[in-house]
Amino acid sequence: MLFNSYPFILLFLPVVLAGYFWLGRRSNLTPVIWLALASIAFYAIGSWQFVALLLLSIAFNYGVGHLLIVAKLGPAQRKAALALGVVGDLLVLGIFKYAGFATENINALLGTHVAIHILLPVGISFYTFTQIAFLVDAYRGQVAAYALPHYALFVTYFPHLIAGPILHHKDMIPQFEREDAKHPHAHLILCGIIIFAIGLFKKTCLADGIQPLVALAFEARSPSFDQAWLGALAYTFQLYFDFSGYSDMAIGISLMFGIFLPINFNSPYKAFSIVEFWRRWHMTLSQFLRDYLYIPLGGNRRGRVLRYVNLMITMLLGGLWHGAAWTFVVWGALHGAYLCVNHAFNALVPNVPALLARPVRIAGAVLTFFAVVVAWVFFRAESVAWALRVLHAMADPANIVFGREEIAALVQVTVYAALVWLAPNTQDIMGYDHGNRRVGEALLAGRVRPLALSAASLVLAFGILGIQSHSEFIYFRF
Repeated sequence: MLFNSYPFILLFLPVVLAGYFWLGRRSNLTPVIWLALASIAFYAIGSWQFVALLLLSIAFNYGVGHLLIVAKLGPAQRKAALALGVVGDLLVLGIFKYAGFATENINALLGTHVAIHILLPVGISFYTFTQIAFLVDAYRGQVAAYALPHYALFVTYFPHLIAGPILHHKDMIPQFEREDAKHPHAHLILCGIIIFAIGLFKKTCLADGIQPLVALAFEARSPSFDQAWLGALAYTFQLYFDFSGYSDMAIGISLMFGIFLPINFNSPYKAFSIVEFWRRWHMTLSQFLRDYLYIPLGGNRRGRVLRYVNLMITMLLGGLWHGAAWTFVVWGALHGAYLCVNHAFNALVPNVPALLARPVRIAGAVLTFFAVVVAWVFFRAESVAWALRVLHAMADPANIVFGREEIAALVQVTVYAALVWLAPNTQDIMGYDHGNRRVGEALLAGRVRPLALSAASLVLAFGILGIQSHSEFIYFRF
């Protein structure tokens, strides 16, 4: 089921909210069970054939976690239990996500013709990483014993289940355990509706609105210089508003239940460096890769060379996490190389003279954006060869068309660029503070309520009217 669909907005969400708060008057546990069952139903509506896999994953990881938390195991036994859990999770993820990719490459090397077609379970990357973090923290002694309903809800919570954010048990399960979260808070519901409306508008009107321009670069056999750039920039902004819209909608839905989700998207194209970009783009994935891969590999503790090796390994695996294709491997390798260059520059030039600080920051922002655009070409292209074809066109200014269609596309891309760089993001507009559990304090004070309600109603109306084909979010495939 999609957030940007009439059945979800007009039926599923109101029914689940009503049931959650009605049960909250009678018990602290039954609303948790209701929300977990509703989340499983949400998953089943679109991916019923993989519900059993999801439930088995929950049971397996909860059992291993219980051994690590409660059972009095020796050090060797604890390591074995952790290895069992992590290897089991990665094995399932590998079979469903990478078996076909591995088979294709083996066929290419050996000249064989083995065919494996395995349907990818929606959201498997997200709920697998979420549970691996849980097991590692349990092994480190950083997890309290949780009841099964709370753990099941932590994994299946429908605002995050399909495309993130990657949740952390210390953040979410205490919120599910709170009794006051089971009672409706008019302010949180209002803020949730406004944030959801902004996200819906971003998806249905902005992301879906610019999607046709992507074909200029990625569906033409021989794009011109201007078509390649316009198509690449169109995809850059489509992905931005698609992911930003999903992130807003997830936060807005969760706020209606009184639950604060972590921010996963924070105006990444305003970054002045690639390091800052990764602190703003898919923030929970960046944190996971840092805490559970980069740091355990050694991080920056073993010298500069090994630091760069660890960065490359982390980003290569981060690229593969997004998809089983060489295009994603190249995308990850590019970002790994970008990060290495960024850290090397910081080491060589630790202090920029005050007179040059602003020009350097502007140059850094421009360079970062165009480096990201180049990497997105591989992210979007059907193959590495196709991506190189687009990049070759982008580097050939002699081959230019710039007809009426291209001029119209340039105007649209310029409008989107202005929105990205000049408009405030949703958390700034709404004062969303995940850490301190605050949102919409200006609304709460009554200073902007009529204007906010009118604007939210207008944005929600445009968003709902913009729903046409119920297009999937781009990150659903990961």
